Amino acid sequence: MTMPRRFESAVEAQIRLAQERGEFDGLPGQGRPIPGAGEPDDELWWVKGLIKRQGLDTSALLPTSLRLRKEVEDLPATVRGLRTEAAVRAAVADLNGRIAAWIRTPSGPQVVLRPVDTEEVVAGRRAARAP
Repeated sequence: MTMPRRFESAVEAQIRLAQERGEFDGLPGQGRPIPGAGEPDDELWWVKGLIKRQGLDTSALLPTSLRLRKEVEDLPATVRGLRTEAAVRAAVADLNGRIAAWIRTPSGPQVVLRPVDTEEVVAGRRAARAP
């Protein structure tokens, strides 16, 4: 008694023929599990993979309040590389302007966020640069 033949679509037929010709032999990843198999579905899997592969900075993905908070925390390191006090004051003024705009119309997680004291940042930079 012969087994009835199951229906094979045109795509399945092409895959079967390619396998028979050995066109899938020796491909990278052969014999290893498929990355992400068995994990929950994630519609942004390719974005996360791209960010990881390219080593991109993910701070741009943060909500505005958290991004500003991070900028305040990173400010001493940021101004350390600036050449003049005028550049430091301009950087602080720019950050304070964005903080003020967020305070007027807050969105995202509510975090404690205040403008930065320009003179304190300038004094900290002077102290860090002193011999």
